[in-house]
Amino acid sequence: MKAIWSAVVAAAILVAMPVAAQESASCAVERRTDGDLKAFAGRYFADADKAAIDALIACLGDPDSAVRDDFAFGLWTQGLRGKHLKPDGLRHAAARLTAILAASDDEVGFHRPFAALALSEVARADRVEPFLTEAELHALAETGTTYLRGVTDYRGFIAGEGWRHGVAHGADLLMQLSLNPRLTRADADLLLGAIAAQVAPAGSHAYVHGEARRLARPLLFLAKRTDIDDAGWAAWFQSLHPGEVPRWKAPYASAEGLAAIHNSSAFGDAVYVAASESQDPQVRRLAPLAAGLLKALP
Repeated sequence: MKAIWSAVVAAAILVAMPVAAQESASCAVERRTDGDLKAFAGRYFADADKAAIDALIACLGDPDSAVRDDFAFGLWTQGLRGKHLKPDGLRHAAARLTAILAASDDEVGFHRPFAALALSEVARADRVEPFLTEAELHALAETGTTYLRGVTDYRGFIAGEGWRHGVAHGADLLMQLSLNPRLTRADADLLLGAIAAQVAPAGSHAYVHGEARRLARPLLFLAKRTDIDDAGWAAWFQSLHPGEVPRWKAPYASAEGLAAIHNSSAFGDAVYVAASESQDPQVRRLAPLAAGLLKALP
């Protein structure tokens, strides 16, 4: 039965490969799940060593969306949410995923955004049952915010290729961190800075795959914190208001200006609607600030 769930021999080669080489490697994990990914996760992770973890992480960069998304990330989610991976394995996985995020974008562009999404499950695991030290949690916040700030590949869904969705996946990692009661104020500020950087990024890309709503989610959870006062929130929203950079001087005369208006408006709408509907007064205080952002747009 072990052959049903074990990594094939090629996994040993993957472990020795540098990150760049692994990003273009095809998935080397046996994918016979008998149609039950949840049960398969229990078998796969029961005795999973570092080689098995590395082999599965390599599958997150597979160009086949059925392998990358449906199988590899599905198996990863079932494994972590089923609590099949112990802290040592989680730490090893976090180190491997962090190394992928620290590498340069490859041309295909799947591995880094899916590494961020997989790392969000590590952050969730720590939130549910803490295992990271304060220093490790801080390092995870730095990893997530550095990745989100640095996203320049804005491809979302492409027919025949599937999802990349780097901004949304980075925001998902920040959302899991924002929910963690152990997150410090300094780390919360890192998250807020990364979110602000991608609300209306430089260039002419207009978000069309729900990125604004995904960016709003960690913000709304951070609003529950009692150590960020009204003045702090007002200053953060003010940083998003139209400025003196060229794209805002004549926003309707360039693709860059139109994208800035579109993306800022989508984000403001997402925050305003969610905050207005919230029963939490801490969250509701964001509604007038989001409305102020929308009114300030040209």
